[in-house]
Amino acid sequence: MRIIYNLLIHFVSFGLRIVALFSKKMKLFVNGRKDVFEVLQQKISATDKTIWFHCASLGEFEQGVPIMEAMKKIKPNHKIVVSFFSPSGYEIKKNTPLADAVIYLPMDTSSNAKRFIKTVHPSLAIFVKYEFWPNYLFELQKKNISTLLVSGVFRKNQIFFKSYGSFMRKALGSFDHFFLQDEKSEALLKSIGFNNVTVSGDTRFDRVSHQIEMDNTLKFAEDFKGNSLCIVCGSTWPDDEAVLLDYINSAPENVKFIIAPHKIETDKIESFKNKIIKKTVLHSNKDEVNLYEYSVLIIDCIGLLSKLYSYADIAYVGGAMGKTGLHNILEPATFGVPIVIGKNYDEFQEAIRLQDLAGLFSVNNAAECSEILDKLINNDNFRNKTGMICGHFVNKNTGATQKIINYLIANFK
Repeated sequence: MRIIYNLLIHFVSFGLRIVALFSKKMKLFVNGRKDVFEVLQQKISATDKTIWFHCASLGEFEQGVPIMEAMKKIKPNHKIVVSFFSPSGYEIKKNTPLADAVIYLPMDTSSNAKRFIKTVHPSLAIFVKYEFWPNYLFELQKKNISTLLVSGVFRKNQIFFKSYGSFMRKALGSFDHFFLQDEKSEALLKSIGFNNVTVSGDTRFDRVSHQIEMDNTLKFAEDFKGNSLCIVCGSTWPDDEAVLLDYINSAPENVKFIIAPHKIETDKIESFKNKIIKKTVLHSNKDEVNLYEYSVLIIDCIGLLSKLYSYADIAYVGGAMGKTGLHNILEPATFGVPIVIGKNYDEFQEAIRLQDLAGLFSVNNAAECSEILDKLINNDNFRNKTGMICGHFVNKNTGATQKIINYLIANFK
């Protein structure tokens, strides 16, 4: 099976190089891996002590941040190496001050795994949530390098739990310990013989809970909002914007909208802006106008959304109206803001749990979206109660990071 897997990886690698000729994102994916080892050799010396974090993309990086911050305090003499699989994570966080080296993870071939582990020579490897690359895991095990999974989630449809999944189950044997988000994941792992598990929860709760303690002031957002109610629509895709458009155009005059698209694509932003009949301004033009005179502010840059949620009375979080995947609902929840999302969220446990608590509302179409937004706007008690549920939800679920750190203090010397 390992031979078949390695052949498949080589075949996929070749195929991706072809696709990269026609796809901007895939070009980043392929070209970004060309100089990984040169970058590592420049930033990591043979005498350095290192800790390696692997994150699939941006969301997993955010889950890893609380542990990175803690490890920098506990092991200040260790360098931190962060690898990404996806361009959407690497391109945004390639200059993070938390890491001494940020790179794309080379494809999971045996030769890449051996060279990578030899170059980074980590004392500890931490995989965040998922992505189980067998050659890397087997090489870590071969070198007796402590390896953890944090904020892990398993589902019964994964290959580990199939009759033909013995090769991938063997790869899981490389982990010293699994820190999991929920009891369902724990039961699944135990069903295939893994008992080195702890249900610690999701480190994202710790990450977002710290946001409320930070200075979230954005002068332009204050000038724009004034005394109006504000709906912040975060990480939106065209599917989300299509559902929101009717309500944006028909909302009461005392309601303002801040829209932060997930992708900053000028043509798509301009197309959406042209469909809005209310007075609309781009963030890039904010210094040229009196912001308070506008009803809609479109954020055509990245890095502001976490702070913008502090100005929200209601949040719409994108990604679930289409098939791209629901974005982070915990960022607005920590500010005690009611949340509206699209219809495709079955794989996002935090959304399911918060909906069960009546702090989150899922909509299927524009009519449902307008209905719930109207109710939240017009009923102050309903809006405040719903927001309070969200804030309590975050506060109640913090603590995952400390459980992991306690383990590391006891076992990682």
